[in-house]
Amino acid sequence: MSPFTYEYPRPALTVDVVCFTLRENRLNVLLIQRAEPPFAGMWALPGGFVQMEESLEQAALRELEDETGIREAYLEQLYTYGETNRDPRGRVVTVAYFALISADKPVRIEGTREVTRAGWFPVDELPELAFDHTEIIGYALRRLRYKLEYTAIGFELLPGAFTLTQLQYTYEIVLNEKLDKRNFRRRVLQAGVIEQTPQMRGGEGRPARLYRYRPDAVAEIKARRLFP
Repeated sequence: MSPFTYEYPRPALTVDVVCFTLRENRLNVLLIQRAEPPFAGMWALPGGFVQMEESLEQAALRELEDETGIREAYLEQLYTYGETNRDPRGRVVTVAYFALISADKPVRIEGTREVTRAGWFPVDELPELAFDHTEIIGYALRRLRYKLEYTAIGFELLPGAFTLTQLQYTYEIVLNEKLDKRNFRRRVLQAGVIEQTPQMRGGEGRPARLYRYRPDAVAEIKARRLFP
């Protein structure tokens, strides 16, 4: 008997992508409006069924592009959801990913034949969602906040060059808490994960020095020792 011949039912496998970015000083998540049942007309995460010839990550990137037009994003596997009643079509297991897009990247959201439209929503003002996608987004947000405190993942939301004020404000938005300016700057500079650039940013008041993330920096840092 072929190793791919089974005498028992097999669940279907899908991927879903929780894509975050900063828009208008708020953390936003990307949603699509479903064009087909189940849950036609409702908002949901970009995602779909995994094809036989692709990896899970390839499927996540393909679905993100097919349903929203986004072709490049930082992607990381989040969690696997397998409740027996999570999809009315039958037994479906989904592998969820979260994606991050820099605030300065021009992103053109494009709906496709599989979706009515796509758009950004503030994480604290989400519509009613299909499937178990509210739960998935909630866990992705908790995971993002946790990783923000001990890794350099937050730099994925920033442009290539940024001010210390931008850096702190990004962390405050995602963590949803105010950080002490002096303490934050002292610790992030001591950590050695960023370096000065020759550039300055003008505007109201004094020009601000621009920094960039050091790609050779050690990303894993103890939580709260860096970003209190």
